[in-house]
Amino acid sequence: MNLDPLIRFYHELTPESVARFPEFYSADAWFKDPFNEVRGLPAIQRIFSHMFTQVDEPRFVVTEKVVDAGGAMLIWEFCFRVRLWGKGATQVMRGVSHLKFDGDGKVNYHRDYWDTGEELYMKLPGLGTLMRGLRRVLAA
Repeated sequence: MNLDPLIRFYHELTPESVARFPEFYSADAWFKDPFNEVRGLPAIQRIFSHMFTQVDEPRFVVTEKVVDAGGAMLIWEFCFRVRLWGKGATQVMRGVSHLKFDGDGKVNYHRDYWDTGEELYMKLPGLGTLMRGLRRVLAA
C-alpha cells in the first residue's frame, strides 16, 4: 500500500484541506485519540477543524511508517504553538497512529497513541510543575 499521498495530506494539512478527508477516509471511519472517539467523516473533520482553533501553526511530520497486510503505523511529531501562551516556543508532541484500511484502500480505523502526561500536561504552567514533581517521586 502506498501511504505517500496520505502522509503528504497530513504534512500539508490546513483548515481548508480538512475538506479532503473523504479522499483518504471511508464515510464510516472510526477515530480515537486520548480526547475523542468518533465515527464518520463529519466527526473526524470536526476534530481536525477544532485543532486549528485551539493551537497556532499546527503541523504534522511523519517520521517513520510501518506497513503490512493488516494496516500501518505512522510515527509522527505534532508541532504547534499554544495560543493561550502567546507566541511562545514551538511545542512538539510525539505519537503513533495505527491505521487499517477498507477494500478501497481508504482508512476505516485510525487510533492515535500518545502520552498525554509527558507530551501535554508536563508542559502546562502550574500543572506541569505538579506532574514533574510527581514524576520525580515515582521514579526508580
